[in-house]
This record gives sequence, C-alpha cells and structure tokens, in this order.
Amino acid sequence: MLPREGLNLRLEVEEQTKRIVAVGLDYAGSTLQVQPFAAPRTGGLWHETREQIREQVRQQGGRVEEREGPLGRELLAEVPAAAAQGSGLRLARFVGVDGPRWFLRGVIGGAATSDLDAAAQIEDLFRSIVVVRGTVPMPPRDLIPLKMPATPGSA
Repeated sequence: MLPREGLNLRLEVEEQTKRIVAVGLDYAGSTLQVQPFAAPRTGGLWHETREQIREQVRQQGGRVEEREGPLGRELLAEVPAAAAQGSGLRLARFVGVDGPRWFLRGVIGGAATSDLDAAAQIEDLFRSIVVVRGTVPMPPRDLIPLKMPATPGSA
C-alpha cells in the first residue's frame, strides 16, 4: 500500500497473545479495517464469509443487503452501534477479495458507506493493499500473520 496524505494506520492487537489481528486505516473521513486469511488452493472464501457475516448481523438485530459494488459482491449492513458510539444503527460495508491461497476481508465505515467520493478513495485504498501469503502451510480461515513493512532507512 502506498502512503497517502491524511492516511492514519492503527494496528489492532489481541490482548492475550499480543499478535496483530487487524489493520485499521482512517482515510477520507472513513475507516477501513482489513484482515488477510489463508484460503484453500481449490477456491475462495468470500462466498461463505458473506453468509456468515449476514447471519451475524441479523443475530445482532441489524439488517443486511447483498449488492454488486465497485469491488465485486459486497454486503451493506446496518449494525447496532456499540454503547460507546451511542444508540441506533450504523452503516458498514463488508468487502472481500479472493487471491491465490489467501482471502482479504475489509469492513468500511464512516463517509465511504454513503458518499461516492469518499467511497472511491477507500475503494482505491483497498485495491492498493498487497497480501504476501508466504509458503508456510496454513489451515484455511487462519489469519495470515500481520507485520509492519520495514520503513526506508530502518534496519
């Protein structure tokens, strides 16, 4: 992913293991959370992942609609807001892409759920992400270990 003016990156860390479980990107008045997963050689995970997300949103009392978006099939969901965010529903877009033995899931929030210009910027950001799967065998659906790329000038 290329650096962009106004892009803030957050690493989401699991408390017990201290491993990075997601990358959060704040950009263009929007958020994009991404997670890469190992996938089987014989097919992708996005189809069944959409079904799982749809069921989770409904169980939480939200609404979800599948549609064709600029990144392919996606889910537009109204999910109950966390207590810290106040009451009501918030919009979220769930996007995904299947690659060779990997799957990248993205959750888009903020302006990019309803504003076309913000959406185009976040979609471009999602398209720019590079997944390096590695050669180590991993069970499908396991999170691919996340690590920060070395910055120029660092050892």
